[in-house]
Amino acid sequence: MIRSMTGYGRAESVLKGEKLVIEIRSVNHRSLDINLRLPGILLPLEAEIKKKISERFFRGRVDVSVKLNPEGLSLEDEGKFDLNLPLIRNYHSLLTRMKQELDLKGEITLDMIAGLRGAIVPSEVELDMEAAWEEIEKTLDNSIDALIEMREKEGEVIYRDFLSRLDIIKDCLNSVKSRAPQVVLEYEKRLSERVKELTEGIEIDESRLCQEVAIMAEKSDITEEIVRFESHIGQFHDMLEGSGAVGRKMDFLLQEMHREVNTIGSKSYDTEISSRVIELKNELSRVREQAQNVE
Repeated sequence: MIRSMTGYGRAESVLKGEKLVIEIRSVNHRSLDINLRLPGILLPLEAEIKKKISERFFRGRVDVSVKLNPEGLSLEDEGKFDLNLPLIRNYHSLLTRMKQELDLKGEITLDMIAGLRGAIVPSEVELDMEAAWEEIEKTLDNSIDALIEMREKEGEVIYRDFLSRLDIIKDCLNSVKSRAPQVVLEYEKRLSERVKELTEGIEIDESRLCQEVAIMAEKSDITEEIVRFESHIGQFHDMLEGSGAVGRKMDFLLQEMHREVNTIGSKSYDTEISSRVIELKNELSRVREQAQNVE
């Protein structure tokens, strides 16, 4: 069954006494594009998380947010801070330079530097990455499962829409198919009547008339285009019932359908067929627009 590329998944668990929240959102994209936001302490697991996601999805922009204790510091970590010495040294150097360059009065004090943003930061907690990955992997799997469930539900809606539009397309194509032979007969009749009007009783060369009709029939023959179009419809149905990423294949197949319809339209001199060609193009455009949502 086909899947949409849009959805949302969320899962929670506990990691080292802290609340772990993983949220995944996905939207349409030509390929798989993974964007990951992690707390600094979990950055060593970035490659593992991306690998896990790439094993479950083929297309779409996937935004992943991993939050550890999103409400703030836990009670056991309150009061555990450290100095950001590289930043403090940089602040002190800049303030000293500012004082010298502008010939400013006053001293660079402890209160002044302590109040600067980022000078004092929460202490990072040591974490056993192997043990942490076991819990994160389970939570990540749960959030991915939730996302896939939503993508599959939307895929069912898209699937039903495809089927209804393919029925409309097949009806239009069948009308063109049944109308095509009649167009040649009507052309032959009109040509014969017109020649009789112009010749006013002069004997008509029937073989010449038949030759003109045959030339017209050959130029306007759309049998090959109809056969190929019917084959494309069958292939599209197979994709709908298959599995995996089919969105790109659908897009290519719809381009081929458009090409066949354009050829049918260029060969047709009949207003009824031309009208059906317009309907076919409209429906194919709607199907192609919907196909942009398919993984």
